Amino acid sequence: MDKLNICLVSLIIPPDREDGGAKFFRGIFDYLKKRHNVTLLTGKWNVELNETGIIQLDIIQKRFFWLPSFTTKVIKFIRNHKFDIIHGNAPKSTLPILLAHQKRFITTIHDLGPFEKWFSKIPIEKFLIKLVAEKASCITTCSDIIRREINHYMPKVNLNNIFNLYSAIEEKYKPYPREAEKLKKKLGIEGPTLLYIGRIAAYKGVEDIIKAYQIAKREIPKLNLVVGGKPDYFMEKTYQKWKETFEDVKFIGFIPNAEMPVYYTMGDIFITYSYAAEGFGLTPIEAIACGTPVIASSMPAYKEVLQDNAILVSPRDPQKLASQIVEFIRDDNRRKNMIERAQKFIKRYTWDEVGKKLENIYQKYLL
Repeated sequence: MDKLNICLVSLIIPPDREDGGAKFFRGIFDYLKKRHNVTLLTGKWNVELNETGIIQLDIIQKRFFWLPSFTTKVIKFIRNHKFDIIHGNAPKSTLPILLAHQKRFITTIHDLGPFEKWFSKIPIEKFLIKLVAEKASCITTCSDIIRREINHYMPKVNLNNIFNLYSAIEEKYKPYPREAEKLKKKLGIEGPTLLYIGRIAAYKGVEDIIKAYQIAKREIPKLNLVVGGKPDYFMEKTYQKWKETFEDVKFIGFIPNAEMPVYYTMGDIFITYSYAAEGFGLTPIEAIACGTPVIASSMPAYKEVLQDNAILVSPRDPQKLASQIVEFIRDDNRRKNMIERAQKFIKRYTWDEVGKKLENIYQKYLL
């Protein structure tokens, strides 16, 4: 494949700010820059990155005010430069590409949460996804279930123009047993440990995890729960209340990306218990790579991505989740066997595999 001039647009990017979608775009940037000329446009939030190819745009960081400032600067940049490929990360990052009057562009759609009526009261979210999806030359997404859902909710979008790219894990995600033991001592943890790492959003089911932990602890008194991640705007007050109410839960807050593998290794079970808006689920794959078995909600995306390499529990059922936790903690052989089997399975989630598929999509786009 000839060397291309590629522009990636992502409102947030690690290590400045992180979520699953942002980590995915960081991964494709790191892969593509080894083979092509790549410019990544992103907002400047907390950290000055100073990396070749990454342009951080100054934005107004108040709620919703970032959108016009980010959009205006991306539009100006795109109009003043020429690229073979312009690729936006999610609808909010793709909107300025569309408003720059680009006739051809690629967008990535990670999930369709706003199409679940109860999930979002802001109709503009649904409208924006639909607008971007119908105008894009092609769409990449992170699971076949989301690919089919895009086609279902937006029948104008040709299914042949939607491509599934599973996400991938960085090579640093592997077991760090010695560092994990030191971390447990630092946190004052003794006994088996449940771990959740991710955004604290209503649909992530963190409250159900806490309830399940409290139930399971009646049978396993030395059980611990560690919760890592920051609350979104809507969950800030609830999160602060949890910290006051649940004194035996260790709320870690933001965990730097470099420390994530050690936290994953520390857990006896990693739990992810969303009940909506999951397109892939990167954290359980990362946890498995670090040697920690997973209990996940039986969301369609988790079923597709994890298959039989995790225990799947119906969402919003803390009692059932607690039963599975107790049973799993007491069965060392089952946990060990699951992790050994899963190590072969997760080898498909490498950046070489994902990057090659993306380059093939770019090749089709250029024809």
